[in-house]
Amino acid sequence: MHPRYARIADELRAAILGGELPVGAPLPSETVLAARHKVARGTIRQAVAVLTAEGLVGSRQGARRIVLGRERSQNFAVLHSFAEWARAAGHEVTGQVIGQRRRTAGAAEAARLGLAAGDPVLQVLRLRRLDGVAVLLERTVYAGWLAPSVERLPADCDSVTRALYESQGLVFAYGEHLIDAVAAGTEDARLLGVRRGGPLLRQRRVTTTREGRPAEWSDDRYRAGSVTFAIRNAAGALAVHPRD
Repeated sequence: MHPRYARIADELRAAILGGELPVGAPLPSETVLAARHKVARGTIRQAVAVLTAEGLVGSRQGARRIVLGRERSQNFAVLHSFAEWARAAGHEVTGQVIGQRRRTAGAAEAARLGLAAGDPVLQVLRLRRLDGVAVLLERTVYAGWLAPSVERLPADCDSVTRALYESQGLVFAYGEHLIDAVAAGTEDARLLGVRRGGPLLRQRRVTTTREGRPAEWSDDRYRAGSVTFAIRNAAGALAVHPRD
């Protein structure tokens, strides 16, 4: 059964896609929605976060959240797990661990995860499918303190983010994304079913907990044409810095 916030998000999404809440219209306030659904305001915030991650709603400075559009896309402005986004967009999503092992952190990984070189980490290779088609290959390195919790998850866990929240109360609250294009290597091509050297969209990300503790560093490679990403910004609100 979907959690309560997901069912509320479903109802709001239907109102947006059906035109009941047109583009530019404000969403009802958290207080109104909480009273309507007889839930805490925190539950409403979770529901609205789902819609924000899909690019359906957003906010302007000092204003209530408004409907931005009717096209659903994965929004880099909001930290949202791939599985949760995919389910919210109406896709069947599955995951499978191809391999995992404990090892020591290299210098670059240690810097990103706030560790010392040589500290223990867990390396996981995971394949994601949308509607039965392989679309995403994740190479994730988890900080050692998180390794036991990740190792306890089933190999076919479809949402690590949700599973860690439900089992440990762990909330991933901040992510930094580096986006570029790369050529598919031999392993990429075999697992994603593309030709070697073909184009892949790569997203490298560091994710931290609500307390600011680095939890994972991941190199995610998407099959070309499999997903759409949305980036929204406003003058004075977002700085973009070129990176090597």
